[in-house]
Amino acid sequence: MAVDGIAVTAEGFGLKGPRGWAFRGIDLAAEPGALIAVEGPSGSGRTSLLLALTGRMRATEGTATVGGARLPKQLAAVRRFSAPTNVSGVTDLDPALTVGEHLRERTLLQRRFGDSLRALLRPREERAAEARLRIDTALSAAGLDLEALPKGARTAVRDLERLEALRLSIALALIGRPRLLAVDDLDLKLSDAERVEAWAQLRSLAAAGTTVVAVCSEAPEDAVTVSTRPEPRKEEETDALAETGRA
Repeated sequence: MAVDGIAVTAEGFGLKGPRGWAFRGIDLAAEPGALIAVEGPSGSGRTSLLLALTGRMRATEGTATVGGARLPKQLAAVRRFSAPTNVSGVTDLDPALTVGEHLRERTLLQRRFGDSLRALLRPREERAAEARLRIDTALSAAGLDLEALPKGARTAVRDLERLEALRLSIALALIGRPRLLAVDDLDLKLSDAERVEAWAQLRSLAAAGTTVVAVCSEAPEDAVTVSTRPEPRKEEETDALAETGRA
């Protein structure tokens, strides 16, 4: 699935909400087709940063440039070529729907809201062939084999294993052929072997050109890593030094 990725840069990027800073002081420089890992503990602003970099949340400090569009001003421009996925409360899968129903629904939405008017006016047979091609390409790029599922495309989402659901979420996002793919909670509830598989799939997407941002608890060594771990407070540093001295 060859796609022209985009460069992502940030300087002093931050977002402050009603309860304080979600994240702050983020600096980043990544080339097109990079694999970017947003690393940090749960609750450290990882998801907020992912949504800010894809134009879904407005930063309140610093700047970022995503594919030539400046944030926080050009949110709509960034949204046009980016796709967040696996974000709880934002891109949730419906457990009652089947895999096939999810794929058909996303394809219809893409045709209605993402394609050009010329594409909408093509003959029905051409539109159907294009839809099948999009689905097959997205499934292949996400590493999801429908034949390996218990009931194929008729398998309900609630019957999917965690890694299979993650692959489906990625495939749905790829139907829109984004230049920036943003995956939340990549390694959540995955075994060590499954984490290896998930990262390998993202590397293959990045190698094909798509710029990938993935939220994780621990970043792989080959990724461009951004940390949202909070800086230790002065008193914490003093306590740590005192404890070291006693030791």
